[in-house]
Amino acid sequence: MRWQDFRTSSNVEDRRGMGMAGGGGLGIGAMVILGLVGWALGIDPRILIGGAEMMTGGGSGYQQQQQGRQGAPQDEAGRFAAAILGNTEDVWNTVLPQQANRQYQAPKLVLFSGQTRSGCGGAQSAMGPFYCPLDQTVYIDLSFFEEMKSRFRAGGDFAYAYVLAHEVGHHVENQLGILPRVQERQQQVSKAEGNQLSVRVELMADCLAGVWAHHSDQRWKSLEQGDIEEAIRAAEAIGDDRLQKQSQGRVVPDSFTHGSSEQRMRWLTTGLKTGQVQACDTFRASRL
Repeated sequence: MRWQDFRTSSNVEDRRGMGMAGGGGLGIGAMVILGLVGWALGIDPRILIGGAEMMTGGGSGYQQQQQGRQGAPQDEAGRFAAAILGNTEDVWNTVLPQQANRQYQAPKLVLFSGQTRSGCGGAQSAMGPFYCPLDQTVYIDLSFFEEMKSRFRAGGDFAYAYVLAHEVGHHVENQLGILPRVQERQQQVSKAEGNQLSVRVELMADCLAGVWAHHSDQRWKSLEQGDIEEAIRAAEAIGDDRLQKQSQGRVVPDSFTHGSSEQRMRWLTTGLKTGQVQACDTFRASRL
C-alpha cells in the first residue's frame, strides 16, 4: 500500500509508554479477566470493564484521562497510523457530504501501550482496537498489528489500514446517528437480538472501510497488487466463527457480535466494489 504519500493527521495523541493515569481503577489482571469473560459471553468487554471501574470508583471519565503527545509520531508505526487516519479524513470529508449530506467531523486517534483510559472506561491492549462514541476517539495499541501477523497470519499494510478504517467506520456510523439508535434498542431486546444488532453495526463498519479504500485508490492510486487479498484474509481471520472455533472448539452463532468470516469478507468487498455508503446499510439488508 502506498501510504507514505498520504497526509498525516494532526488528530493523533500518543500515550505510548505513559501507562494508566489517575488513581484507583482496575488492575491489568482484572481487566484481562473481564475481557475474556465478555468475549465468551458475547458481551462487549468495554461495557464490563467500564462498569467495574465505576463500581470501584476508578472510572471518572474525562477527568482522569491523561494527555499524551499531540501530532504525528516520529516512529514508522506511529507515522503509518497517522497517515491512514489523515487519508480517512480526506476521503470522508468528500464522500460523507456527497453521499449522505452530512459534514464530516474527524475523530481523534489515541495510541497507547498496555492500558489507558477512554471516555468509555478503561482500555487494555488485550481488548484490541475500539472506537468510543462518548469521546469520538479511536484507541489502539499498535502491537495489535504484530498480533495480526503472528497469531492470525493476516499481516500487511493494507490489512492494518483496514483495521483502522473499520474503527473510523464506527465513527461514520456515529455521525449518521446509527450508534445511538442501536445502543438504545439493545437495552430493549434480548441478549441474542442485541448481539444481532452488534453484528449489523460491525459488518457496516467493515463495508465502510471498503468504501474508504475504494475512494482512496481512485484518488491516490494507493492500492498495490495483493493489498485487497491482505484485507480479505484479515477479515476472514477475525470472524466470530473462526475465533470461537479456535478458542473453544465450537461455534455459537447466537453469541456472534462481529459476524462470521464469510460475512466480514463479503461486506468489506461490497464497500470496495461499490464505494457507496448506501450499499453498506446492513440494517435493511435481507441477507447479512
